Amino acid sequence: MWGVPLIVLLVGTHVYLTIRLRFPQRYLWKAIKLSFAKEKGSKGDVSAYGALFTALAATIGTGNIVGVSTAVALGGPGAVFWCWLTGVFGIATKYSEALLAVKFRVKTEKGEMLGGPMYALERGLHCKWLAVLFCIFTFLAAFGIGNMVQANAASQLLYTNYAVPEYITGIVMAVLTALVVFFGVKGIAKTCTLIVPVMALFYVGSCIVILCINSSYIGDALCLIVKAAFNPQAAGAGFVGGTLAMTIRYGVSRGLFSNESGMGSAPIVAAAAKSRNPVRQALVSSTGTFWDTVVICALTGLVVVSTMLAHPEINSKEGTELISAAFNSIPHVGTLILTIGLFSFAFSTILGWSYYSEKAIEYLGGSHTIRYYYVMWVIAIFAGSVLQLKVVWNFADCMNALMVIPNLISLLLLSDVLTKETSKYLWNNRLDKWNNSEMHISLMDHEKQLRKIFKGK
Repeated sequence: MWGVPLIVLLVGTHVYLTIRLRFPQRYLWKAIKLSFAKEKGSKGDVSAYGALFTALAATIGTGNIVGVSTAVALGGPGAVFWCWLTGVFGIATKYSEALLAVKFRVKTEKGEMLGGPMYALERGLHCKWLAVLFCIFTFLAAFGIGNMVQANAASQLLYTNYAVPEYITGIVMAVLTALVVFFGVKGIAKTCTLIVPVMALFYVGSCIVILCINSSYIGDALCLIVKAAFNPQAAGAGFVGGTLAMTIRYGVSRGLFSNESGMGSAPIVAAAAKSRNPVRQALVSSTGTFWDTVVICALTGLVVVSTMLAHPEINSKEGTELISAAFNSIPHVGTLILTIGLFSFAFSTILGWSYYSEKAIEYLGGSHTIRYYYVMWVIAIFAGSVLQLKVVWNFADCMNALMVIPNLISLLLLSDVLTKETSKYLWNNRLDKWNNSEMHISLMDHEKQLRKIFKGK
């Protein structure tokens, strides 16, 4: 699945949208400020801030920690460079996904906002069958990237460091998840806005401490990451020295696994956000890729490679063991910090992806099917905790790839819509303007209410 064609399609879309939209990355600071702005009077279920942190909860997880260390173990230090580069260009793709999600979102009878690539495919391209395929892939991918992988990483780390049986971790995570998901997107958003900022700052601070300890190796680590990105053999003895294709493959796939730019998952919750126009929420959503990959993944990669240079004896370790060895550099509390951080990230990711999968199920079978889905979701958490890591990661990688294809089709074929909306609101400095279609919906709702009141008179 992750051969040359898909990698070229994904990275090519990142680059194409970056150029077509005149480098939306340059509006990053403006986007960060918009993340904390209140949208009074806007239609939506959660705030832009809540939608962003729900999306970040789904992306800041084992992909940033175990995923990056796995990429280094399998693709060499150069994989960190490709992971980071995927994030830089992926900002444009994340912006585009969210813009289409808000542009083509719909309102349910209950007053909830629904959107995402399935609605862009159906309403923008009139490709219902492709929208159905995307939802099927999203449903399956959620059980991989957003469920079993997270539970597996947390259970393995607790077992390795504290001998906690995997099934105990699975039961605890399943119960905690069940207590939150039944409150819907508002409950999920509220929980994520509490957990994610605290744990992200805590994790970044810990990485900085490790880098201070490995300060004499940081320069060498940076040089090695860049050199090995184009010549894996430059990593030298003790490091993985495979082919360039393998280095790029693991870097790009783990980058996507981390920031999900191109997968079309984050736009599902972006569509539920309160926003005056599609471009405002698109800018807010694009910051998720920056925080997730450009900052956190880059720090993780530098921590892992610098620790491998400082302690060559750990170079043969893989995944969870490799990142655990890196955090052991912090005396006494390093292992505890990593364990708490990974468990919290895994839990928040499970919550975020439960919403994505729920909306895919609702699109396919209606809202009455959701209660059965909740049972499956909780059971899968326990199953993921006790399965072998390789099986879970392979399944997740395949499902991620399948999600990418229909989503990229919608982005490429609707690129004219992207440029038109971006020109209207961003390039012409009209970010504070209201979307006319949103106002039209409000008037229609008002008219319906009046008809009910004066029915028969």
